[in-house]
Amino acid sequence: MTGRPGPAVLPSSLRVGCALIAALAALVVLVVGVTYTGDSEPGAADARIWAVVDGVGPPWRHVALVTDFLGEPVGAVLLVAAVVTGCLLLRRPRAAVFVVTGAGLTVGTTTLLKPVVGRTIHGDNLSFPSGHTAFLTALALMVSLLAAGRLGLGRAAGTAFVFAAGLVAGAAMGWAQVALGSHYATDTLGGWCTALAVLPVSAWLVDRTSDRLAKRATADRPADEPADRRAGAGRQQGR
Repeated sequence: MTGRPGPAVLPSSLRVGCALIAALAALVVLVVGVTYTGDSEPGAADARIWAVVDGVGPPWRHVALVTDFLGEPVGAVLLVAAVVTGCLLLRRPRAAVFVVTGAGLTVGTTTLLKPVVGRTIHGDNLSFPSGHTAFLTALALMVSLLAAGRLGLGRAAGTAFVFAAGLVAGAAMGWAQVALGSHYATDTLGGWCTALAVLPVSAWLVDRTSDRLAKRATADRPADEPADRRAGAGRQQGR
């Protein structure tokens, strides 16, 4: 370990914007979750959206099934593995840790929230928030955050870029979940906002932990230097 901190996964220029988005997203999750606590029927907005997109036929149903697979355990693992491999090839170990941590915390949060809210669909299947939507949104947010940092995007451009990536991914998976009848539209909204709320916190935790470890390694290094010098002097005397 060199003790040199790697590039931050949450660029300093994007911290304020991401924090504001995370706070608003958390508020939406809270409000929507409280609104539909214990429900087993679609709301008015859910019913209208479901009437438009539910039961799509080929070829769009195939697109929905492929998109849905990306949020299934096998598909999710493959996606995370691909992104982590890319991070390691680019020599960005901190980014690789961020991808694993961010995906895990996002999916874990949706898993914990589902029994708390208690909303169900098709019998006893817990539905709020949508884990599929949260996962794909989280992955898009992480990749776009890393890209924004690497490209050196400013506050406005970087925040817009990250938000747009999350919006596209969340909308795609949300549409697939509603079209396949797996979730209500408000479930997918909850999943999208969960990812928006969790990812900045995940990035902050990874950066803080990595910086502390780097500082600790740097602080420990001077204690080893005298021994190294003595060993070098001994080798010179023995010549």
